[in-house]
Amino acid sequence: MSLTTFDLSEIETRMRASLEALKRELAGLRTGRASAHLLDPVQVNVYGSRMPLVQLATVSVPEPRMITVTIWDKSNVHAVEKAIREANLGVNPILDGTTIRLPIPAPTAERRQELAKQAHKYAETHRVAVRNVRRDGMELLKKLEKDGKMSEDEQHKNSTKVQELTDKLVKEIDQTLAAKEAEIQKV
Repeated sequence: MSLTTFDLSEIETRMRASLEALKRELAGLRTGRASAHLLDPVQVNVYGSRMPLVQLATVSVPEPRMITVTIWDKSNVHAVEKAIREANLGVNPILDGTTIRLPIPAPTAERRQELAKQAHKYAETHRVAVRNVRRDGMELLKKLEKDGKMSEDEQHKNSTKVQELTDKLVKEIDQTLAAKEAEIQKV
């Protein structure tokens, strides 16, 4: 953010980035429903380096409780299987030629509570991030007014816009969390 001008769209972009990051984190929470995003964090040691699983295989969800990983190069099958096991995703890979099947077990009531707590932690982290962007915007407005680059009325009007934007994004975060909680409890 420039310290000489105020740009509400830049503040909104920064806040929306936090919302998108939350959506990605929540997609990685295993709710008992198969999701290809469950394997996003998996890194495989192949060709002398670590590579994301999606660069080595096709990940698909043929059934609600099954993920399949079709590895393109059969020399990487065991490395991919090992990486999935070591990722501690709570799934047990079943090797079938160059395909790995990952049956997704239904979560217990205790596991659902853990997932809901984790989702709440993610949401709170991103609420704080949105509020930090708000704080930065408000500080910039005060500085611009103090330096004579913005009138008091403009500063007040823009402060109101920043607050409305903050409220809107916090509400979207809460809605995203509520949807994820419903998904966790439904399974």
